Amino acid sequence: MSEWKKVKLGELCDITSSKRCLASERSNNGIPFYCSKEIILLEKGEEIRDSDYIPVELYLSIKEKYGVPITGDLLLTTRGTNGIPYIYKKHDCFYFADGNLSWFKNFKSDLDVKYLYYWFKSDTGKHIIDSIAKGTAQKAIPIDGLRNINISIPSIRVQCKISEILSHYDTLIENYQKQIKLLEESAQRLYKEWFVDLRFPGYENTKIVDGVPEGWEKKCLGELVCFKRGKTITKKEIIEGNIPVVAGGTEPAYYCNKSNTRNRVITISASGANAGYTRMYFEEIWASDCSFIDCSMTNYFHFIYCYLIANKIAIDNLQKGAAQPHVYPKDINALTLCCPHNDILDSFESKISYYFDLISSLQIQIHKLIEARDRLLPKLMSGEIEV
Repeated sequence: MSEWKKVKLGELCDITSSKRCLASERSNNGIPFYCSKEIILLEKGEEIRDSDYIPVELYLSIKEKYGVPITGDLLLTTRGTNGIPYIYKKHDCFYFADGNLSWFKNFKSDLDVKYLYYWFKSDTGKHIIDSIAKGTAQKAIPIDGLRNINISIPSIRVQCKISEILSHYDTLIENYQKQIKLLEESAQRLYKEWFVDLRFPGYENTKIVDGVPEGWEKKCLGELVCFKRGKTITKKEIIEGNIPVVAGGTEPAYYCNKSNTRNRVITISASGANAGYTRMYFEEIWASDCSFIDCSMTNYFHFIYCYLIANKIAIDNLQKGAAQPHVYPKDINALTLCCPHNDILDSFESKISYYFDLISSLQIQIHKLIEARDRLLPKLMSGEIEV
């Protein structure tokens, strides 16, 4: 630790935010415009299914006058879920909301951006971010607070070596995440082929009457399986553990020591900005502010998941309420679909389960890599392990 020194973060790079873009300046297409939730999804390697946009002309004007993030800049979530870092990649092209994210750029020669990225992921970094957060209902991180953080750094050579070691884990994780994305896309293509394009096994010998294969029936989703409302549990009520508590967001709200579902689970967020967000968990969860089914409730669990993903717009349209949107189980169960006979469903479920079993195995590998990296992280960042 003799080579390490403490320096104010604001002396090592420029810390700022974006040019404000008003709601009236948003558009239906153009350049993606991200808030904290999208950056969190990017950091986790997950798909961003929808986002706001700003016109290309506005983006180019901002780029010319104020600049936009470039490869190697770092963004940090600073409202709501605070302290999640993301390094802007070569292939990225998006702008972001001021107040939601802080922007680290123009790094001095004695700070490696990847080292800073891992510092934010360390327990020390998380603790300091929590300590400078302001507000009660929704805490935010002021830019001045970030600039005044005293960060311990070794020589740039050691920083780069630490980053290199930890990056090996993240490269493997990223490769597994890419495989998961390809498997999810393959599952949705198979669903579309069978149930949208109607190229299911035996379609050549099946009559199509009014656009519907003979023998297929129009049904409500609730006739296949009934989504149930989760049971609210507050952070004060829980005993901490490893079971995700799934509420209204895209990520677990916290973790407890007991579940109220079986493994696997489909959740649909019940309220808030993400009402209608659909996700599959490959583990037991505590379903809180969401509607859910688990694999014990239907023989066609994966078919139903593919149906929900393919019909995202219909689920979004179920939102009720202006100030606080809600999506209710009764409305999910009332969604309609053209349902084939059981032998088609059985055949599809048998084929599609293979994709999701592979995804489950990859997620287990990712979890093990994250655990190994996170055990190593504090030892490297504290100098306990020398490099």
